[in-house]
Amino acid sequence: MSDTLTLAAETRDQVGKGASRSLRREGRVPAVIYGQNKAAASIHLEEKALVKALMTGHFFTSVIMVDGQRTLAKDVAFHPVTDRPLHVDFVRIGEHETVTVAVPVVFTDEDESGVKQGGVLNVTRHEIELVVDAANIPTEISVSLKGLAIGDSIHISDVKLPKGAEPAIDDRDFAIATIVAPTVLTAEDEAIDADAQAEGSEEA
Repeated sequence: MSDTLTLAAETRDQVGKGASRSLRREGRVPAVIYGQNKAAASIHLEEKALVKALMTGHFFTSVIMVDGQRTLAKDVAFHPVTDRPLHVDFVRIGEHETVTVAVPVVFTDEDESGVKQGGVLNVTRHEIELVVDAANIPTEISVSLKGLAIGDSIHISDVKLPKGAEPAIDDRDFAIATIVAPTVLTAEDEAIDADAQAEGSEEA
């Protein structure tokens, strides 16, 4: 289960692009808290504290206490060039409210699978959306590849989920990853590649 994070916040007296730019120049990040049929609260956070929380690796799977309110982070907007956080959306939650959260998948035991024989792990889902109690959100989902051969796939039904957690997609047994055979060059491909290299050498 993820640890609870805490972020200090101050109320935003002004909203809009101009006010947001001014806050960012002061090292603050605009944010909003909404949900639970309450009015949205416009706030701002210290950028350094927010970045530290983002660097934990479980920002989106942690309960975050913001201005004394229990929340989950729903979205963070980043600058396309500097990658600095520009805005954060938080949603209010109850202590044991059922929530839907995207949890990262971590694969283990590659050395005891077809990957050891040269197979390539083709991941189709790096995250799995779970429906879970807000007090028991897992940091990650561990998926073992032990015993899987080249051509085998892992489906959601093969994964042991934390107690009380259910996949948000429950109408099909979706694949999470497949161990595929490595790409093999045909004799024709090798001949074309050799010709291309020869032409390159002649031009040089």
